[in-house]
Amino acid sequence: MNMLTFQKLETERIVLDEVKMQDAPYVFAALSDRNVTKFYGMEPLQSIEEAERVISSFRCGLQEGRVIRWGMYCKEAGRFLGTIGLHQVNRSNRRAEIGYELHPDHWKKGFANEAMGAVLGYCFKELDLLRIGAMVYPENKASAALLEKQGFMKEGLLHSYYYHGGKTYDANVYALLREDWEEA
Repeated sequence: MNMLTFQKLETERIVLDEVKMQDAPYVFAALSDRNVTKFYGMEPLQSIEEAERVISSFRCGLQEGRVIRWGMYCKEAGRFLGTIGLHQVNRSNRRAEIGYELHPDHWKKGFANEAMGAVLGYCFKELDLLRIGAMVYPENKASAALLEKQGFMKEGLLHSYYYHGGKTYDANVYALLREDWEEA
């Protein structure tokens, strides 16, 4: 039950595939950008080596059955757009949390929405999960709008949930239940 297997997914414009070491420069470009990391719960990356460690953590998390992360690649241009995936995967309780980031060059083009639709289908149909959660900084209006567009409901606010850069941050809790996803 704990085993996660990686499955490549496709949408109209995107291929969701394993993030590879050769993607490190693109992962670095996204995760070294303060506009991206300010809502990611981490400090911006400082080196390609740190990006390689992030990619390694995706692989380790998959092997341990607690993380599955896809790289988003534009079919037309073959470009790396960002990543999307599940963390805190708990198969026995049939739940996980979703997270994502896009390089700012690809914001407001519908890529995250398209990718999320595919990942949610995978979660509910293939992994047989019942609940997908998301933690979002209250200031991250774009992420909240994306989640709401996909049917997530805001469940509450967690005070001082994140700590980075010497400061605490609150998080809004969102969730999508399989029964609500199926009805939509």
